[in-house]
Amino acid sequence: MADDKTKTGLDRKLISLEEQHEVRSWAESLGVTQAQLREAVKAVGHSADAVREYLARGKR
Repeated sequence: MADDKTKTGLDRKLISLEEQHEVRSWAESLGVTQAQLREAVKAVGHSADAVREYLARGKR
């Protein structure tokens, strides 16, 4: 993922846990804690779509 914080639109298909600002941004945008985000990525991988589906299943 790019380290340039102004180019977030380019990175919206994959979730990187390497950069704290990205973890914070993803957690906020998905409405979960950072721990929940990390758990979801661990379970289904870095695909933003897969993480969204995983989180949606857990909120039912």
